[in-house]
Amino acid sequence: MPSVSSTHLVLIPSYNPGPKVLDTVRAARAQWTPVWVVVDGSTDGSAGWLRDMAAQDRGLRVIVQPSNQGKGAAVLAGIEQAAREGFTHALTMDSDGQHPAELIPRFMQASQDAPEAMVLGVPVFGAEALRLRVLGRKVSNGWANLETLGMGVGDSLYGFRVYPIAPLARVMRGQRFMRRFDFDPEAAVRLCWAGVRPVNLPAPVRYFTPEEGGVSHFKYLRDNTLLTWMHTRLFLGFLWRLPWLLWKRLARS
Repeated sequence: MPSVSSTHLVLIPSYNPGPKVLDTVRAARAQWTPVWVVVDGSTDGSAGWLRDMAAQDRGLRVIVQPSNQGKGAAVLAGIEQAAREGFTHALTMDSDGQHPAELIPRFMQASQDAPEAMVLGVPVFGAEALRLRVLGRKVSNGWANLETLGMGVGDSLYGFRVYPIAPLARVMRGQRFMRRFDFDPEAAVRLCWAGVRPVNLPAPVRYFTPEEGGVSHFKYLRDNTLLTWMHTRLFLGFLWRLPWLLWKRLARS
């Protein structure tokens, strides 16, 4: 039986994932109640499939955005509604089956043990992972740890993580970024700046081939340009905050 919580929910932002989303949601529901899916303007029919599934499952809720606004915008819509209903934490995971649903209880327990923290998944890659993608993560992780003065972000890009809702919502409402592919790394950095410490846990990640039903919306030039602009902004923000970050580091030592 899945664990049931009135404070922690699973939140799945979803954009044109194809049939894989059904397997993802079933796997999440086998581990946890409740599970919410935010359909971000999908045009592949998945909103209808998910609504049919939710009609038979009281532990599943489907929120449909009328147009595609980006992953971060979908997460924000979900956490704002969750906060209105009394939830305090949200575990985010992708809808394409890459994230390990079987680890949901472990990550939720880590969050319940340290509710002031964010629990970040650190990916354990399989042999199918592209070397270029793995190396690209190392670059982004290096920037994230510089921008947080080494607060301990184990991985800046992996979207399987548990957020405390209140500080995440404050950070997102405070500026207009973090709405698209830049959401995960910017959330980790800005939450560190807000005093939310990271707890890192290993978690496998699997990249499915198209023959296995895998879907990727990553556009190399577009998304790397977005990440470059994001880290430029964050580095400037880091320089402005550097005296305060140094003071916090000395106060902890």
